Amino acid sequence: MNNIRWKVLTIVGVFIFFFMVGVYPILASRYNLPEPAWLRAQELKLGLDLKGGVHLVLRVHTEEALRTSTMTTGEQLREALQAAGVTIGGVEVLSPTAFRVSGVPQDRDQEFRKLADDVASANYERSPGAGGAYDFTMRPNIANNMREDTVVQAQQTIDRRVNELGVAEPNISRYGQTNDQLLVQLPGVSEVARAKEVIRSTAQLRLNIVEAGPASTEEALLASSGGKLPEGMEVLSGAGSEGTSFYMVRRVAAITGQDLRNARAEMDEMGRPAVGFSLTREGATKFSRVTGDNIGRFLAIVLDNRVQSAPRIEGRISDQGRISGNFTQQEVADLSLILRSGALPASMSYLEERVIGPSLGADSIRSGVMASLIGLTLVVLFMLAYYKGAGVNAVVALVMNLVILIGFMAYFGATMTLPGIAGFILTMGIGVDSNVLIFERIKEELAAQRGVRAALNASFSRVFLTLFDTHVTSLIAAAFLFQFGTGPIRGFATTLTIGLMTNLFTSLFVSKTLFELTLRRQAATPRLSI
Repeated sequence: MNNIRWKVLTIVGVFIFFFMVGVYPILASRYNLPEPAWLRAQELKLGLDLKGGVHLVLRVHTEEALRTSTMTTGEQLREALQAAGVTIGGVEVLSPTAFRVSGVPQDRDQEFRKLADDVASANYERSPGAGGAYDFTMRPNIANNMREDTVVQAQQTIDRRVNELGVAEPNISRYGQTNDQLLVQLPGVSEVARAKEVIRSTAQLRLNIVEAGPASTEEALLASSGGKLPEGMEVLSGAGSEGTSFYMVRRVAAITGQDLRNARAEMDEMGRPAVGFSLTREGATKFSRVTGDNIGRFLAIVLDNRVQSAPRIEGRISDQGRISGNFTQQEVADLSLILRSGALPASMSYLEERVIGPSLGADSIRSGVMASLIGLTLVVLFMLAYYKGAGVNAVVALVMNLVILIGFMAYFGATMTLPGIAGFILTMGIGVDSNVLIFERIKEELAAQRGVRAALNASFSRVFLTLFDTHVTSLIAAAFLFQFGTGPIRGFATTLTIGLMTNLFTSLFVSKTLFELTLRRQAATPRLSI
């Protein structure tokens, strides 16, 4: 008697728990019912296809990060050689993973190789060429690691930006088989254009000392240096609205976005929207040294390779700065958000974009719920008509199966998608199929003139391996779907996996307990309505 009592209490406890964490929050939000403060109740999360929102697939241009690293290493080597008094012909970037140093003096060759080893040997292999040239090629393992790090950093940066936008329950994950794609799903987002711009903006901030400019044309700018761009310099265009201007700046930035500690929206001296920023301790030290050494010169504030402004350095500056320009309030807010979340390591392009309206998601929910109710009603009617009293047992087990499934998904934060609803309906079919196997086995045992209790125990014992085998086989298939599938397929696999596990519990434990409870009340003449 105590054994059956504990089984019943376990079933009731499991049902109440999963009903409260899964089903009750849905009813509470729909009918304004009170939610107990002591209960960790949360409404079932809806996927993009049910809630509406934006589905984006992006490609991270990892070769840009490699090219930037190669160019930076080449410039560092050029500066080291210049500081040591070694004159070279030039530094040329050959590819994203290779650069060439030409014109190395023969009498300084040994000194060159020592400096090259100090600067580049960790990541690059050196090979001699003709005419005093040396080629530097990035080691394959370094290149592969950098590609992977670029995608991971891009994923983390997008995640921070999306969180700053206030998007609830976003999904930012790796996508595809090429290892350079990201999937971004933003449920409930209505400002699609703004979200896309915030996500994709590289926001690469750097502060460079201006060597010449501004000039109205690039030719006029280069005229100041004999028509040729000096080593270690680059030409950038301005971002002003009153015609295009050009600046010659040092290629190596004094400060980069990595030195940024915070960014905020504020007003400049003329009352226009601007972005104020503060630097880290290391960045402030560098900024103080650079501004102190270049008083009276101009400092270009460069964002995504365009000079936003170039104020004159009036004195030593420590850890504060401002980006001024023709910004709107919204642009300032977005730029501050992007700078706070960090710059992307490389640019990205959109490969796929889908916008799902909330009305379409609501229609999908209504259709899915209607299909589930129709299927459940037909199953209940069939089970009651064909199996009589045992059909009630099957219906109770089926309802409990669905309640546990919803509660399990809500409690552990799984997301319900439209394919997930299909898995939900499939779970009902699997649950009914399990009960049919059990009931037919009971009929066979009763037909063999065995007692009711003996027939019941023998049926559940013999059907256990069959049910366990079929469920484990289905779980293996669901695991492969989840591992190699994408969003919709994973939603189906998630619901199916949870449904299979809950079905084993309800068909073997709950169903048998209900039969035992029925027989317990018929101690004199035990019989089953089946």
